[in-house]
Amino acid sequence: MDITGLPGLAEIVLEKNLLRIGALVTHSQIEKSAEVRKQVPLLAEAARHVAHPAIRNRGTLGGSLALADPAAEYPACAVALDAVLTIASRSGNRQVGATDFFKGLFETDLKPGEVLVAAEFPAGGRSAFLELTRRQGDYAIVGLAAHQDRFAFFNIGPKPVLVKGKSLQETQAALAQIEPSADLYHTSNTKRHLAGVLLERAWTTLSKPH
Repeated sequence: MDITGLPGLAEIVLEKNLLRIGALVTHSQIEKSAEVRKQVPLLAEAARHVAHPAIRNRGTLGGSLALADPAAEYPACAVALDAVLTIASRSGNRQVGATDFFKGLFETDLKPGEVLVAAEFPAGGRSAFLELTRRQGDYAIVGLAAHQDRFAFFNIGPKPVLVKGKSLQETQAALAQIEPSADLYHTSNTKRHLAGVLLERAWTTLSKPH
């Protein structure tokens, strides 16, 4: 189904400390938007890591969120930012938090006849984005989107894995309880180690003076 002709789905609007991004806004638009860089820098940074320029010019925020690829950047960002997604159908609109939207491997809360139309992200706050890849543009071996005390890891499970902590030690202890999904090239223990490395790097970034 091609929804590119639907009006109002390719806008970036700041309203009451919430940045609303339409589902048809492309990765490149997010990456280059001064408003996104100022209000939700985590998204702008993540967009730089999405595949290659040709894909970033065509791929969209809504497409990435609705696909719910466990190795994709935006679902983890949405969970870290505690974003609220707007879903439309013939019966009207409903909103669902990102943590509840992602159900499992390529599985979301979208029901038959529904379409994701926008996402709202809180403006402000400190954030960090990190991922480890073999080559630029490859899917991440392990990635991390961090905002305040919320740390959302991606490609260690069937959906973004949220860890919270007020201190590095508390967050490390929570991460240690997680059993990452192994893949063809990396064991669960390897992924847990790499996730810990990213956590320490993100904590260093978040702890730097303004």
